[in-house]
Amino acid sequence: MRQIFIATSNSGKLRDFAAAAASYGVEVAPVPGISSLPVPSEDAPTFEANACKKAEHYSRWVRANYVLADDSGLEVDALGGAPGVHSARYAAVGGGNLSLNATDAANNSLLLAQMREIPEERRGARFVCVIAVARENRLCVCFRGEVNGVLLYEARGAGGFGYDPLFYLPEIRQTFAELSPEEKAKFSHRGQAFRKFLKWFSDLQDMPESTK
Repeated sequence: MRQIFIATSNSGKLRDFAAAAASYGVEVAPVPGISSLPVPSEDAPTFEANACKKAEHYSRWVRANYVLADDSGLEVDALGGAPGVHSARYAAVGGGNLSLNATDAANNSLLLAQMREIPEERRGARFVCVIAVARENRLCVCFRGEVNGVLLYEARGAGGFGYDPLFYLPEIRQTFAELSPEEKAKFSHRGQAFRKFLKWFSDLQDMPESTK
């Protein structure tokens, strides 16, 4: 089985990637020793720029293999696109801390409070994911995925992570937190972007070595 490395220690993200990769005969694993490596700053204003910074940074510690890094988040129409690139640290940013991630519970609680008086017709939101691919400190390619949904007034479901319990997909009448990892991979922003990578990666493996 072919292996790729993911620049994350987030178990939820690793489950999402593994679920999407299984049918392609690809195994995913975190960058070896990632918890002990220096952490790059995620201070860029776009998902693309942050993903590229992380992919290039962590690929320095992996030889002769691809490293993927994603930057993803929730964009809420009624909040002018927030939390956006601050999604993982939304509650911390509100308290003045721009570097540390906040807990999922704190982020969801803040978002629910901000959206409490927003009517249903204005509760549109989208999840965005950009995956950057690098090899030995050289950026190779980026892939983007988006999915549109609606924010609920209260959490539903015990699965997923992040804002999944609040993000409702009308076409399947479920939140992301009510789906199995395999089901979520079919619909999610991360699944979309990762399938684009897997197609690119599969085509690359079929090319003659001299042209890679």
